[in-house]
Amino acid sequence: MAPDRFVPELRTGRLVLRAWRAEDREPFARLNADAEVMRHLPAPLTREQSDAMIGRIEAAFAQRGWGWFAVEVPGVAPFVGAVGLSVPRFDAPFMPCVEVGWRLAREHWGRGYATEAARAAVAFGFSRLGLAEIVSFTVPANGRSIAVMRRIGMTRDPSGDFDHPALPEGHPLRRHVLHRIRPSA
Repeated sequence: MAPDRFVPELRTGRLVLRAWRAEDREPFARLNADAEVMRHLPAPLTREQSDAMIGRIEAAFAQRGWGWFAVEVPGVAPFVGAVGLSVPRFDAPFMPCVEVGWRLAREHWGRGYATEAARAAVAFGFSRLGLAEIVSFTVPANGRSIAVMRRIGMTRDPSGDFDHPALPEGHPLRRHVLHRIRPSA
């Protein structure tokens, strides 16, 4: 990120959700190239695709003031992955919407980081952005992400389940399940 662009910093008990740094590119590319991390996505990303994703994230912050944050665990790891809010780039019946998402390096799974960071991103969306609802979606087989959705208070909306329009008929990852959350009263 250029230093003249403001990116809010979110802090939790263990994490810092922050602006992207040049040194985040390599570990982000590694996690995007990991077949296990990308198991429930269409394909691992090349370095160029991963860098382009960071470019889109930085553009979202510049345009809207929010997006996917780089996540660090101070004193443990300078970069564990990315978590934040985005506007999906495809059309679906539940659009327009804001989605919360996460992608962490495999060596940092199972420690609650995705849940902790996603809670912070959702709280930011409701308290600072005034969103009325946030969604998340994945393939039915992605039990780890569905568990995060449930832990952050999201509820499955079977009526919103959909076939991802970017994937062809018959693709094993085409069907997606939708979860929603609204601010608590």
